[in-house]
Amino acid sequence: MATHLDVLIIGAGLSGVGSAVHLTKQSPWADFAILDAFDGPGGTWRSNTYPGARSDTDLFTYGFSFKPWEGAPIARGGPIRNYIGEVIDEYGLQDRIRYSRNVTAADWSSAESHWVVTAMCRDGRTERYTATFLWMCQGYYRHLEGYIPDWPGLSDFSGDVLHPQRWPQGYDCSGKRVLVIGSGATAVTIIPALADTAAHVTQLQRSPTYFVAAPNENELATRLRKLDIPKEWIHEIVRQQVLSDHDEWVKHSLANPEDAKKDLLAGVREALGGELTDDFVPQYKPWRQRVCYVPDNDYFDAIRSGTADVVTDEIDAFVSEGARLKSGAVLEADVVVTATGFNVSAFGDIAISQDGVPFDMRSTVTYRGILFTETPNFAWIVGYFRSAPYTLRVDLVGAFVCRLLNHMRRNGIAAVTPRLRPEDDDMVLLPYLDTEEFNPGYVQRAASTLPRRGDKHIWRHSQDYWADKADLCRVDFSDEPLHFQSRHAVIEAAG
Repeated sequence: MATHLDVLIIGAGLSGVGSAVHLTKQSPWADFAILDAFDGPGGTWRSNTYPGARSDTDLFTYGFSFKPWEGAPIARGGPIRNYIGEVIDEYGLQDRIRYSRNVTAADWSSAESHWVVTAMCRDGRTERYTATFLWMCQGYYRHLEGYIPDWPGLSDFSGDVLHPQRWPQGYDCSGKRVLVIGSGATAVTIIPALADTAAHVTQLQRSPTYFVAAPNENELATRLRKLDIPKEWIHEIVRQQVLSDHDEWVKHSLANPEDAKKDLLAGVREALGGELTDDFVPQYKPWRQRVCYVPDNDYFDAIRSGTADVVTDEIDAFVSEGARLKSGAVLEADVVVTATGFNVSAFGDIAISQDGVPFDMRSTVTYRGILFTETPNFAWIVGYFRSAPYTLRVDLVGAFVCRLLNHMRRNGIAAVTPRLRPEDDDMVLLPYLDTEEFNPGYVQRAASTLPRRGDKHIWRHSQDYWADKADLCRVDFSDEPLHFQSRHAVIEAAG
């Protein structure tokens, strides 16, 4: 017999645990559970175990608003998992979470006005749950399957090929020549972690990225921690300062891209000891891809010391010795690390259907980047892609969804479904994310697999934290393009 719940959360990472806290605080009447495919909490921070794995944004804003962060701004995976575990303990969520459950299907029953969810347990059993509301917090990429381009001859390479998302436990690169392919945050993280013990590390990139190098310390936090000030106050003060400074910098970058580029490159030149080569000069405008943060200069120190170097070129084919480049050079290696990104997986590859009929989420239009047209009682948390920490949106969406659930309960509503209005008939439908504003490879590869957005603000996923913060808390549900079905109407239709 299926277990029935008011709300079923999928995912026990930062998004799922944060959403559960919002439910606990704002909708204490709701009976809910969390399902997760892993054997413990953490999501990304349980799957990312490659050397040096760390956050690429500061924990004052990447962490929760309700839970003070007391460490250095940039943290490794272990402390982040501990932080999530502390939240689970502090809010009594242990008994709500059911691990080792891989959700494979979700079917909306119009007659019952609930979702029927199927999960495969690690021991081979199948479990079924029914839930009035389905809250997708599993993230937006496949945790255990990284993206590897289809390079010719990869199977001819005689060494080991590793992807950071599938890093073998205990694998040792000591004394080996390592070729790291990629230029994003993962590559920049893994290179200094390997450089100390590897014979040599070479980074191969098609094009450079932007960097900010700074000490892994927040001076304001350090000063305040020396005073007799509650940690909750320190967290909020520093959080707001970081958000304000970041917002000003992003606005400046977008309004004055050439000036921002000069500022960023000046910082890189200093980090490299005064010399700036073309390997560190991107050809795109700042913030069209995320800027990589380099704490304590570790990446640049590895390059300056000679334990690592950078090559800008493209792969022609792999050969037994390593990678043959389009320039004709061969980069010899014992190990190839493919830090080439991930595969976007909207809704966790779950087979979604309505009344037993497969439902293509690509045909839907997002409502505020949270709900989706013609998809009842279904929310998805996905954070900010371009320039703001992912978890900022977890707090905003968590408060929004709880307010919606409370509204439905007060008014006897069984189901909520976003629907396009007559005035939206001529609205232009576009890819979910604007690749003119943000165009990393994983976004471009995933464009055809995601729902769509409109050219009106209510029908898109905003990338502006401050606009969302001001807007979402003021939404009047009775004045939105949301179709509400009463419990009475559901009973009548069933009878």
